[in-house]
Amino acid sequence: MVSIRGDREDIFSHGFICPKGFALKELHEDPDRVRTPLIRRPDGSFAPASWDEAFAEIDRRLAAILAEDRNAVAVYLGNPNAHNFANLLYGTVLLRALSSPNTYSASTVDQFPKQLSSALMFGTGTTVAVPDVDRTDHLLILGANPLASNGSLMTAPDMRGRLRAIRARGGKIVVVDPRRSRTAEEADEHHFIRPGTDAHLLFALVHVLFAEGLTEPGRLEPLTDGIDAVRRLAEPFTPEAAASVCGIGAQEIRRMARELAAAPRAAVYGRIGTCTQEFGTLASWLVDVLNLLTGNLDREGGAMFPLGAAGHSNAAGTPGRGKGFRFGRFHSRVRGLAELFGELPVSCLAEEIDTPGEGQVRALITLSGNPVVSTPNSDRLDRALDGLEFMISLDVYVNETTRHADVILPAPSPLRRPHYDLALYLFAVRNVANYSPPVLAPEPELPDEWVTLLDSPASPTASAPTQMSSSSTSRSPAS
Repeated sequence: MVSIRGDREDIFSHGFICPKGFALKELHEDPDRVRTPLIRRPDGSFAPASWDEAFAEIDRRLAAILAEDRNAVAVYLGNPNAHNFANLLYGTVLLRALSSPNTYSASTVDQFPKQLSSALMFGTGTTVAVPDVDRTDHLLILGANPLASNGSLMTAPDMRGRLRAIRARGGKIVVVDPRRSRTAEEADEHHFIRPGTDAHLLFALVHVLFAEGLTEPGRLEPLTDGIDAVRRLAEPFTPEAAASVCGIGAQEIRRMARELAAAPRAAVYGRIGTCTQEFGTLASWLVDVLNLLTGNLDREGGAMFPLGAAGHSNAAGTPGRGKGFRFGRFHSRVRGLAELFGELPVSCLAEEIDTPGEGQVRALITLSGNPVVSTPNSDRLDRALDGLEFMISLDVYVNETTRHADVILPAPSPLRRPHYDLALYLFAVRNVANYSPPVLAPEPELPDEWVTLLDSPASPTASAPTQMSSSSTSRSPAS
C-alpha cells in the first residue's frame, strides 16, 4: 500500500474523495486496530481469543439474558454502518432476531428530523429532496457545510467546484450559519443566525412569499394539500418578529425571500445545523415548504428526488400513493419517548440502563460507533455502561465505548471487503451505481461482518457456541 487517491475517470467523483477515503491507508496499517477477538479478564484488561472462545462466551452470557427478557438487550448502531452495506443488510437480520424495542443509533442525533419531515410530507424517510446543484441558479444553504462534508444528505463530490460553477454561470449562493464555515467563505452572502432559530427565519421567508404574492407552486399545486394552512401558520412570523429572534434584519429577510422567488431555478438546503435543535423537524419541513411554494420542488435546478439502483424504499408502496409512514408504535420505558423508524432516541440509552425496573437494559451490543463521546449526556452513559451485565462490541478499536465491552469482535480492513454505498446513493445529486471489489485479498481468519452478524447467538442462523469455526470464517457470500 503506497497511497490512496481518487479515480479521475470515475463518472461521479471525477477523482474527488472525502477524508474518510484518504484515511483508509492509515486505518488499514494502524497497529492499534483490533485484529482478533478480545475477551475481558477479571482485572479489566483484554486477552486475545479465538472466534470459538469469543462466541462461546457470548452464548454463555447473552443467551441467559435473552431467555429471561429479550427487551433487556439493546443495540447501538454507529455512523460507520451507513458506509458498510454488509452491516446495513445483515444488521437488520440481527435486530429482527433480537426482537427488542431497544434499538438506538447515531441517526437520532443527526438527520432523523429531516427524515421524519420527509416521511410525513412525501411518504418515506428516504424520500428526501436533494438540491440539483449542477443546474440551479440560486442555492440557499442553512446549517450545512458541504465543502467539508461533500454534501451529506446531498452527496456530491467536489462541492467546491460545483458551488463555484453556480457563481460562474451567474447564480448566487447564500449561507445561513452561526459561524463562518468553509462554505460560508465561498458564498456570495453569509448571514449569521442565532443558533436554534432557523425555523423562525424560514417561517418569515414563507410569510413574505404569501404577503407579497410570490408563491408559485405551479404543477404541484393540485397535488398538494395544506397550502392555506401554511399561509395561516406563517401569518405571525413577520420579518420584524423573526428578526428579533434570529438576529437577521427584517429587510434582509424580505430581500432573501424576493431573490429566492425571482430566481429562474432555486433550491433551499438544510443539514445537521437545522436538525440538532429544538425545532429541527419544523425547520426541516419548512425547507421543503419553501422549495414547493417557489415552484422548485421536483424540477431541474430545484430540489429533486434521487432513485438509488438498490435499497430505494422511496419507490416502494402503491403507485401514486407510496408506502406511507407511521411512528410512535412503541415508547421508551423511562420517559415514554416515541419510536421513530424502529428506533428510540439515543439520549434515552443511559437512563434505560441505570433505571431499575421491569424491562431494564442489562446487555448491550454496539456495531461500530462511539456513543460515549458522540451522544448527549455522555458522562452518564459512560457510568451506565459499567453497570451492564454483559456487553458485546463489533468494532476495530478499543475506544471510550468498547473499553466497557466483555467481548470485542473485530472486522476486516475496508480494503479487504467489497463496497457499495447503499445509503448515500439515495441522497446523491446524480443517480449512480458504483460497486468496488476488495482491493486486497480477504484474510480467512478475519471474517466479513455479515458472517459475524449471522453467526451471533442472537441470530436465527446460529445454533451453537462453536458456530464460528475455522471453516466458517472463509465462507463466500455465494454459500
